[in-house]
Amino acid sequence: MTQVINAPMMVDVPQRHFRPGPLGTHITIRGLTKYFAGWPLYENFDLDIPKGKIVSIFGPNGCGKSTLINMISGLIPIDAGEILFDGKSLKDTTIGYVFQNYREALFPWWRTIDNIAYPLKLMGKSKAEVDRRVEELVDSFDVKFDLNRYPYELSGGQQQTASIMRALAPNPEVLFLDEPFSALDFEMTLFIREKLQEVFIKTQTTMMLVSHDLEEAVYLADQILLLTKRPTSIADILSYDDPRPRTTATLSEASFIATKKKSLEIFQREVRK
Repeated sequence: MTQVINAPMMVDVPQRHFRPGPLGTHITIRGLTKYFAGWPLYENFDLDIPKGKIVSIFGPNGCGKSTLINMISGLIPIDAGEILFDGKSLKDTTIGYVFQNYREALFPWWRTIDNIAYPLKLMGKSKAEVDRRVEELVDSFDVKFDLNRYPYELSGGQQQTASIMRALAPNPEVLFLDEPFSALDFEMTLFIREKLQEVFIKTQTTMMLVSHDLEEAVYLADQILLLTKRPTSIADILSYDDPRPRTTATLSEASFIATKKKSLEIFQREVRK
C-alpha cells in the first residue's frame, strides 16, 4: 500500500468533458490535475499512451515522473481528471507494478516463491494454476537461484528479478516500471533489460517506464515522453522504432544516436527555462 503524506489542501478544479483517444490508444488521460500543498504539479494534463508499446518517461528532477505513473496506476489519488484503460476504469484493468526499491517491495516474511505467487492467489487462482504460471516465469527468466529462500537472503539483482516476475504473474494489461534499474549493477541491468524485451516481444504488454538514464530510456522505448518543469506538461513525444531485440550494437546505430541527441536537446531546453 502507498500512503500519501502531507496531502494537498483542497483546490477547486473545473471538470472537463472527456474526449477519447485516437485509434490504438490504450491509456487515455484527460484533464489530469494534481496539487501538492496548494501548488500545481499537473494541471489539465492530457496524454494518450499507445497500446502494445513501451513508453519511457524522462524529464527534469521534480517534474513528477514517478508521480505520473503512480496516479495512472492508482497508487496516488488525483485531484481531477479521468483515466481510462481501453475504455475501462482502473478497477476493471489488470496492472503490474515494479518498484524502484525492491527491498521494500517484497514481503520479507514470505519466501520468494510466495511473493511471486501472491497476485495470483489474490485473484483466486487454484494451486495448479499458480504453480503453472510460476513455472512459466521461472523458465522465462532462466532463474538459477533458490526461490524457497527469503528475499533478504538474495542479492539485489535477484530481488528485483523476483519483483518483476511478481508484477508479470497475473499477465497484466499494463506494466508500470519506476526506475527498475537504478539500484542494480551493470551486469544485472543488462540481464533485466534483455528479459523485459523478451517479455515485451512475446506478450506486447503496454509498458510505462520511468527512467533517470537517457540512454536506458531511449534504448527500451517505442516512444519517449519528455516532460517540462512543473507545472508539468509535455515538452515533446519522440518515436523510436529500431527493431527488437535491441542489443549493445543498437547503441551505435545512427537512429539511436539521433533520437538520444534530440531527447537531450529537448531536456536541456526545458531545464534552462
